[in-house]
Amino acid sequence: MVLGTLGLGALGVLAAPPLQRGLESFLAAASDKDPTGLTDLLPNGGGFRYYSVTSSVPRKGPADYRLTVGGLVDRPAAYTLADLRALPQTRLVRDVQCVTGWRVPDTPFEGVRLSLLLDAAGVRPGAKAVRFTCFDGAYSESLTLDQARRADVLVALRMQDKDLGHAHGGPVRLYVAPMYFYKSAKWLSGITVTGDVVPGYWEKRGYDIDAWVGRSNGRDDEPTS
Repeated sequence: MVLGTLGLGALGVLAAPPLQRGLESFLAAASDKDPTGLTDLLPNGGGFRYYSVTSSVPRKGPADYRLTVGGLVDRPAAYTLADLRALPQTRLVRDVQCVTGWRVPDTPFEGVRLSLLLDAAGVRPGAKAVRFTCFDGAYSESLTLDQARRADVLVALRMQDKDLGHAHGGPVRLYVAPMYFYKSAKWLSGITVTGDVVPGYWEKRGYDIDAWVGRSNGRDDEPTS
């Protein structure tokens, strides 16, 4: 009996990574088709939770995706996926921390530093913040200009060493490494340089505007950087 139990335990250890990946893939597919949001309540072994604030989100790909950069800039722009992929890419490996408590350690993200897009657009004097909008039609976020220029803030195209899937906010999302994950807006479609910080979707519902991990929202989590 003991040997049998140990054998099953070893099998469980060996099978855990494939099973975890399979479960995450299943939940991602299920959440895409679930207008109730109930799939977000399912446990997934410490991995990502799949969440949207709308009942459905359109899919975008190379043919129809555009990321606009505008507002208080000298050179507004619109980037295709090919345009973004052609720019210098940065890879970061950090823990992802949700303000609800779950954490995914050592998660790789790759993409274009937000500061590069801001420099290319030519930020005008008097600008103080950046607002982000998403093609789900509802979500938004903001950072101060100083926060947006940090080297660990990306317009992300890849996560976990593969292209961003739809459930994870693809094809392009914001990634703000040192802040709680609600700042990393999924399905990113617009970057607007503004005169002041505009509270985002969750800030309007009581979350902190400055969402540093371990220093905001009444939590004491370990920092991610």
